[in-house]
This record gives sequence, structure tokens and C-alpha cells, in this order.
Amino acid sequence: MDIYEFAMQMELDGRNFYLDLAGKANDEGIQNILEMLAADEMKHHNILQEMKIKRPSMAKTKVLDDARSIFREMRYTGEDKHFPTSQMDLYKKAQEIEEKSRVFYTEKEKEVEKPFQKKLFRRIAEEEKKHYVLLENIINLLSRPKQWLENAEWHHLEEY
Repeated sequence: MDIYEFAMQMELDGRNFYLDLAGKANDEGIQNILEMLAADEMKHHNILQEMKIKRPSMAKTKVLDDARSIFREMRYTGEDKHFPTSQMDLYKKAQEIEEKSRVFYTEKEKEVEKPFQKKLFRRIAEEEKKHYVLLENIINLLSRPKQWLENAEWHHLEEY
């Protein structure tokens, strides 16, 4: 299996993992965020597929901006949120997968020769880092929902 086939399968696995998590989420906002992450993974898959054939370009992800809007909406509803922590291990596993993906793309960036390939692998690695940060925020929300949602300044949701 070549680098592209491996990476495409990794992205499909990530997409399926997020869709499975979204199906288990009991909050519509969290479900929407997980579905956005799944869509990003599919976008990565498609970019990699194009990369095998030609020189593709990759639009910047909007997942953090979209998630920020969802979290703000959750905050302004005024209702107390109670999230089951039983899925915490799944979110932590997703974080581990995102970190492994980031490392994979960072390493592959060094192995490929063409500048556009290096640029795309770097870009995907940056998006995987954003996914990691977003999952960190979901974990924080699950562990302390009231305190987390009251933080109107969003100091804990980093921009990249």
C-alpha cells in the first residue's frame, strides 16, 4: 500500500469514527461538531485522492469557527447542560488518533519531493492539530459543562 492509499484509508477510518461518535452523542451541538470533523476527514481523503493524480489545492478548514458558533449557541440557550462522561474515553481516543495523524503527515511532508505535496501534507497536519484542540474542548466541556460554557472570552479555543 502506497503513502496515499494508507493516508486515504486513515482518513476514511477517522470519518467513520466521528460519524459513529456523532450517532452516540446526546447533544445536538456536540453531534454537529462531530459531523463537521467527519466532513473534514472526508475532505482530507478527497484531497489525497486528487494528489495521486494531479496537483490539488486545499481550502482552509472552517471547523473551529463553526464549532465556536455552536458552543456560543449552547452557552446562550441558558439551559444547564448535563453530558454523560461515559464517552470521555472515546473522545480521548479520537484525540490520540488526531495526534498520530498529525505526526504521520508531518513525517510524510519530509519524505515527499514535490513542493505542492509538502505544502498539502503540512496543511493536513495543521488541520489535524485543530481537530485535536477541538476535541480537547469537547473533553473540557464534558468534564465541567457549566464552568466551560460560561467562559465567554473563549481563551481555551486556540486559533491557528
